[in-house]
Amino acid sequence: MVLEGVSAVGKSTLTRLLATRLGATAIHTLPEPHTGLSSAINAQLHPLPQFAFYLSGLLHASDVMREALRTGPVVADRYASSVLACHAAVNRGGLGQVKELLAPFKPYLLAPDVTFYLASSDRSLKKRLESKADVKQDDTDLFGVPGRLARLRANFKAVAEEDPSAVALPTDGRTPDDLADIVIKHLEERRAQPDRH
Repeated sequence: MVLEGVSAVGKSTLTRLLATRLGATAIHTLPEPHTGLSSAINAQLHPLPQFAFYLSGLLHASDVMREALRTGPVVADRYASSVLACHAAVNRGGLGQVKELLAPFKPYLLAPDVTFYLASSDRSLKKRLESKADVKQDDTDLFGVPGRLARLRANFKAVAEEDPSAVALPTDGRTPDDLADIVIKHLEERRAQPDRH
């Protein structure tokens, strides 16, 4: 299972909660050692080598997930959709161009069973940012860089529309426990369908 959406929408909190409730492994894309390097990469590299870094992290995440799935379920905080949506939005490039760059590697990537696309209003995002302990550059750029949030939302919407595993998950007015209940109910309903494994 993958949780996608813009920064501060609640992915990390929900990932931890679901991992605990489902006895799953929580994985953040990008996993270590990439996580510690991303700030420097974003600040110092041009778009193409920056994409290569995120691509390598995505391929590594897929390997980490394969390994973790040997012992149980996996909940991923971000995955391929974030690489597409965020790289195009941050570098003001076309989403189609980023998809073309990713396309040769797509067969290697582990396909999620389900991807929940979290979405919230500006007001909710601002409220979460105010209470967030580990505010990063991506978080402050949501409202600090003109057009960033609109581009991210448009890109995530476009990616979700082409994602066969996509499930929309509005977060406004819902606690993390409410959202976890919704996700778990969805998973139970999927399992109950006769054509699902």
